[in-house]
Amino acid sequence: MSRRTGLWVGFVLVHAIVALAGFLLPNQPMGDTYLVYEPWAASIVAGGPIMGIDQSWVYPQLALLPLVLAYPLATLVGYSASWAVLVTLLNGAVFAILIGKATSRGRVSAGRFWLAAILLLGPVGMYRLDAITVPLAVLGCLWLVGRPLIAGILLAAATWIKVWPAALLAAGFAAVRERLTLLGGAGLATGVIVGVVLVAGGGAHVLGFLQAQGSRGLQVEAPVSAPFLWAALLGSPEHAVAYNQEILTFEVAGTGVAEVAAVMNALLVGAAVVIGVLGLVAVSRGAGFARLFPALALTLVLVLVVFNKVGSPQFQCWLLAPVILGLVVDRRRWRGPAAVVLLLCVLTQLVYPVLYAGILVPAPLAVTLLTIRNLGSVILLLWMATRVARLAVAARTPALAVGPVA
Repeated sequence: MSRRTGLWVGFVLVHAIVALAGFLLPNQPMGDTYLVYEPWAASIVAGGPIMGIDQSWVYPQLALLPLVLAYPLATLVGYSASWAVLVTLLNGAVFAILIGKATSRGRVSAGRFWLAAILLLGPVGMYRLDAITVPLAVLGCLWLVGRPLIAGILLAAATWIKVWPAALLAAGFAAVRERLTLLGGAGLATGVIVGVVLVAGGGAHVLGFLQAQGSRGLQVEAPVSAPFLWAALLGSPEHAVAYNQEILTFEVAGTGVAEVAAVMNALLVGAAVVIGVLGLVAVSRGAGFARLFPALALTLVLVLVVFNKVGSPQFQCWLLAPVILGLVVDRRRWRGPAAVVLLLCVLTQLVYPVLYAGILVPAPLAVTLLTIRNLGSVILLLWMATRVARLAVAARTPALAVGPVA
């Protein structure tokens, strides 16, 4: 069996296993598909209210597109299975571009890492909107140098599905020489999307997702929620895990929670600005794309994870695109971060869905594993921020070459 054939066999097996796990594992790991996505899609198809158009929505408006694309096949196999097919097809298209003929060791390593991450993260990485953005982000990162206009379009489109790929655009702006072309692509995509929303009558809600996210409390899995979750576990009468009916998620509640939630957005923005400035300084010091962009992109994404009031388990898939590109351009330097990300993925699947009942009613094992996962994210953030800082203070260094993408 050739290396390329082996990779594709692995691709099929991994996606089949993860898709099936969604039906078998506890705590509804694919619940969002049939409890939330399907009703939203059905309303659109039936001519009813459209989220993000007729009312403000927690997601950007382009997120409507995959919801509707998964709907036609749902009448035959069910919406959840249809969603899994859509994600698999998108991943397959980008996986083919990533590995090519499987002659590049970096690309083969990146392909293997991606499959391992999908398997270890489990069904939550497939049955969420974030799964649609990952292949778009991977392809956008691969094409930043050779095709910056298309990369800008792809990353902006992904941002209008879930906001996190904006971190990749920011890192690209710092690290790519043709930054105006990149921004042009992003601006073009944004203009088309906003234009369609305006024509559809959704002008009043075009940025509603920003307000919805800004007013949220502390989701139970978020790193910042750890002290309150541990307080609830240790029997504090002032702290508990509560269900937010308005946004359909579990949050920590009790003394001090509101005060912490009120400052988290400012801390996130402040940390992102500091890292962004370090990236620009690194460019001015001669840091090449291959050394700077993956580290800068992963650092900014980790800022979104570590300083976020929300800590949904699928956020771990945000880490994949920068690591995949890092392995493509410099696999030796990126083996360590890749291993850490895989560990974070398996810890995440153990917490959700396997042991999630022990988070909602705090139990020692589940809370400990979640805390270790969150500490791992913080450690990885410090590691990657150190890489960016070193590039910012280093003397001029030659850039590593980035291989062409077919």
